[in-house]
Amino acid sequence: MEINTEKDSNYNGLENMSVLELLQNINNEDKTVAFAVEKALPQIEKLATIVTDRMRNGGRLFYIGAGTSGRLGVVDASECPPTFGVPFDWVVGIIAGGDTAIRKAVEFAEDNREQAWRDLQVFDINEKDVVVGIAASGTTPYVIGGLKTANEHNIATGCIVCNAGSPVAAEAQFPVEVVTGPEFVTGSTRMKAGTAQKLVLNMLSTSVMIQLGRVKGNKMVDMQLSNNKLVHRGTRMVMTETGLPENEAAELLKQYGSVRKAVDAYNNK
Repeated sequence: MEINTEKDSNYNGLENMSVLELLQNINNEDKTVAFAVEKALPQIEKLATIVTDRMRNGGRLFYIGAGTSGRLGVVDASECPPTFGVPFDWVVGIIAGGDTAIRKAVEFAEDNREQAWRDLQVFDINEKDVVVGIAASGTTPYVIGGLKTANEHNIATGCIVCNAGSPVAAEAQFPVEVVTGPEFVTGSTRMKAGTAQKLVLNMLSTSVMIQLGRVKGNKMVDMQLSNNKLVHRGTRMVMTETGLPENEAAELLKQYGSVRKAVDAYNNK
C-alpha cells in the first residue's frame, strides 16, 4: 500500500520561512482536512450506527491506538462522562504502553500485536461491545492485532485511519478512511491526520450520545456540574426550559443535580 501520510511534504525549506509564512502554509493544509472527512461520511455513518445499536443493548465503545492516535482516543473517551453524564466505563480509551504513554512515549509499545487484546481483556470485553482502532498510517501492529482478535471473538470492529487500503482497515468491519495526504512536516501525523481523527471522534461519540438520548434539543442536559461555569450554564438551561427566575432555577438545579432531572421535576410537580 502507498502510505500518503509518510510522503514528502508539499513544502520545503521550512526553516527559511517567516513565522507568518509557516502559519499560512499550515493553515492552507489544515483547510483540506474537513473536505477529506466529508468524503468519509458514509463510512462514519455505518460505524456510528453499529456503535449506537450495540450501546443501546448494553455494549460499550472501546478505542485502541498508539501515540497521538491513542491519546486522541483517550481524550474522546474521557470527555464523554462530563459532557453527556454517562458512566466512565461506557466509552474507554486504551493506549499502547498504558497510561504512562499519554504523557511520555513508550518505546516499541505499538509494535506488540498481542498486547491490545490483553489490555481489552482487563475490561471483560464481550460480544456486546465495539472496538475502534485508531491509526494514522493504518499499519500499527498493536491496532491490527487488537482488531483481528476482536473479530475472532465476534466483537464488532471499526477503525479511523488516514490512508486508503491499509492493513488496519482490512481488519475492521466498519472502516473509516480519511485520506489526508502528506503532512506539512513530513510524517508528523499529529498535524492533519490527528486533526482528521479528532473530527471523526467528535462526530462519532456525539452522534451516538444524541441517539442514546443524552442531548435534548441542542443542550447537554446530562452534563456533570463540575465547575462554576457549568453550574451557571445549567442554571440558564433550567431558566429557559421552565421560565423560572435565576435564583429559583439555581436552587432547583442544586437540589436535583442535573438539568434533565431539575426540569423533569418542575414539569411533573
